[in-house]
Amino acid sequence: MGAVFAVALLLPLAYVAGADLPEGAQAARKEAVALADIVLRALQNNLDISVSRQTRDSRLTDIVFEQAKFDPTLSLNGQYNRSITPLNRPLFGLTGSDLTKIQKFDQNSGSVTADLTQNLLTGANYDLNYSPSRTFVAGPQTFLFNPGWQSGLALTLTQPLLRNFGTDINRTFIKVAQNNAKVEEHVFFDRVLTVIATVEQTFWELVFVNENLKVAQAALKAAEELLAANKAKAKAGVMAIVDVLQAEAAVASRVEQVLIAEKAIRDQEDQLRRLLNPSEEELRQDVRLVPVDQPVKTLEPISLQEAIDVAMERRPEILQANRNIETSDLNVKFAKNQLLPNLSFQGTSGLSGLGRDASDMFTKGASGDFYNYGAGLVLSIPLGNRSAISQYNKRQIEVRNAQASLQSVRQQVIVAVREAVRRVQTDFKRIETTRSARIMAEKQLQAERERLNVGLSTTRFVLDFQRDLATAQGNELRSVVDYNKSLSNLARNKGTTLERYHIELQ
Repeated sequence: MGAVFAVALLLPLAYVAGADLPEGAQAARKEAVALADIVLRALQNNLDISVSRQTRDSRLTDIVFEQAKFDPTLSLNGQYNRSITPLNRPLFGLTGSDLTKIQKFDQNSGSVTADLTQNLLTGANYDLNYSPSRTFVAGPQTFLFNPGWQSGLALTLTQPLLRNFGTDINRTFIKVAQNNAKVEEHVFFDRVLTVIATVEQTFWELVFVNENLKVAQAALKAAEELLAANKAKAKAGVMAIVDVLQAEAAVASRVEQVLIAEKAIRDQEDQLRRLLNPSEEELRQDVRLVPVDQPVKTLEPISLQEAIDVAMERRPEILQANRNIETSDLNVKFAKNQLLPNLSFQGTSGLSGLGRDASDMFTKGASGDFYNYGAGLVLSIPLGNRSAISQYNKRQIEVRNAQASLQSVRQQVIVAVREAVRRVQTDFKRIETTRSARIMAEKQLQAERERLNVGLSTTRFVLDFQRDLATAQGNELRSVVDYNKSLSNLARNKGTTLERYHIELQ
């Protein structure tokens, strides 16, 4: 695409301003623009595409958010406690068998707890807990270990067996987020196609108004030549003054048409520049855009059925509707699973250790001499379960709506493609008919000029034929431009616009 633009800049400027341009117009900067370059600049700078791109990127964060629900969580807790309490009875290991006065029970302890939890894609969740602690009791040293080091390692696992069981169910919201991201990509793709089609339509309109100015200038020149000839004849006494007045009125009318054509060019240039999202400073500058692409005038082979098949595969609206159906199916499957009772397996196991120091505690704990385990089932049945039932019914309705929407979109696409194909064929036929009409108008004008020269016609008839020729030239030009716009519209309806510019969206 860069090479195309580089070549375009080297082409000679084709536009020639009219003689009666406003003051300062001759100093306006001219910029040759190729359609491919304008399309690329629009894709890079257009505000609608920027917003759609950011919306698409925000959907990608939703996927990470859903995946993060299965990330492990590590928590650490450290504590130190000391308590001094009065004793009202003997305490083994600290006092004798009888108490003669209030004794103090002085105990201080420190502990660290490390807890690791995680939800698994099977629906299970586990909790791995390790909690070493140190305890010291002041007083007679009648404990086995004082200070004593104690550790506990416990693993608890809970696995649903009915509701929320299985990787498919627990990946539902991840898949939904992925589908939503894909839907947003299709929305972004649709926005890109719309922007490109708008740029193409605006570009060809700019081509039309530029060429239409040439038609208006040619009509003005022809009227001025006729006026000069009539003045010479009137001065020679072979023509009435009324013919001169008619020619002067025609020249004034043609000047007005030139001014209107020049304004139309400026208006269309601003419309095209607006699509490129220029800065305010750039928009204030007086820049004349000179289109270098010539409109296509040959009929491209078109197969209606092939065009419909391509549209069915590539139109972003159909791809988006298919994704919506997939999302609805996932939601129905999840809602159906929520109708089941909640039956869960719970299992726990652990190791304990006690030692005189940290090393001895680890050794005793790892020996496996002190352990515990257990298992059980927990059943929970919601009576009535109206919430889950209503949600399931709602999801089924959403599926039917999504399927109906897909069918409606497919029908709209078929009708739109058929209309776009007909428009291309009709506009090409218009080129042939308007070309014939323009040729006939040229011949009629030439014949009427010859009749005028020999005194068999009048100025009024010649001016009428000049006007008819200008109208025929404008109609031919309009048909050519409309044909190119129709080709753009057909590509938009088929979803193949990007292929025309060899652009791939990443």
